[in-house]
Amino acid sequence: MYCVCSGQDSVDSSDDLPVPQHICISQITCDSFKIGWDIESAGQDRVTHYFMDLNKKENTGPNKFKHKDVPTKLVAKAVRLPMMVRGHWFLSPRTQYTLSVQTAAKRPDGDYTVSKWSESVEFCTADYSSVHLTQLLQKAEALAGRMLPFTVFYRNHQKEYFEEKGRTASCRMLPCVKDDSGSHGSPISGKLEGIFFSCNTEFNTGKPPQDSPYGPYRFQIQADLLFNQSTNLYFGDFYCMYTSYHYVILVLAPEGSKGDVFCKGRLPALDRSSNPFLSCTEMEDGSLLFHHAQDVILEVIFTEPVELVTGTVTQISGHQLMSLSTINAKKDPSCKVCNISVGR
Repeated sequence: MYCVCSGQDSVDSSDDLPVPQHICISQITCDSFKIGWDIESAGQDRVTHYFMDLNKKENTGPNKFKHKDVPTKLVAKAVRLPMMVRGHWFLSPRTQYTLSVQTAAKRPDGDYTVSKWSESVEFCTADYSSVHLTQLLQKAEALAGRMLPFTVFYRNHQKEYFEEKGRTASCRMLPCVKDDSGSHGSPISGKLEGIFFSCNTEFNTGKPPQDSPYGPYRFQIQADLLFNQSTNLYFGDFYCMYTSYHYVILVLAPEGSKGDVFCKGRLPALDRSSNPFLSCTEMEDGSLLFHHAQDVILEVIFTEPVELVTGTVTQISGHQLMSLSTINAKKDPSCKVCNISVGR
């Protein structure tokens, strides 16, 4: 229906062609939208094509590493409006765009006569849908590897963080809004509130690693206090940061909690006792057995406050590996392991 071109070298402007007015954009997804407009009847019979000028809205924030965005020119045959525009190769999720339209008449010599540009309109593409997240989930499942047992969740931070929480009346850690790390289209970034925990263990010791990118102090809590038969488990994201390490974000939300309500319908739900990432199995004696995936790094978001008295805070003996921090980390858009065929 349409193609992408880098420019319009062989065009002449004309006042005889109608200019699109009252542009309306609807049914916006992460990589598509529906567009329609009004045009005057005079000259309408000459219109053979539509030209659309699509640009990412300028980011005023300083970023010396950012390349200049190249405008996307779309050429579509003059079909009945409204029409769908689909293209994961030029649309990114959660991105502000400006768009203007002109009508065109193809001449016998193959060049175009075009109208004036319409007024520019703005719109923002959507988050990944459940379909896209399911595709990410399937890719993550293929990489998860075998399961290893674990008994505790832990959270690393600076000493001052735990001292500050300990001085509050509630003596607890509170959920905060998730940062922009991971897939650009993730529906939890900047929206879901929670507390990040880890659970990965070292293969040779079966215990949490002594190194951390987040701080030399560790809060450690028994796994069953956060993950049990009253907790729902959701898949949140799958990404890497230009390295061989891959990360899976999971959400633990107590049944009926604010976080649980947010996740239902937005994120793929996982069977707590049978999934390849993080499992909680009830034994015959009523005790719970926990396992985590070996070949991915799990980032677990617990959506409710956690009291410090439910665990222990100790200093770890390893190094603070800042290069492994995922705070606001951007996903590698070229990785074939963790990307799907939609905007990154």
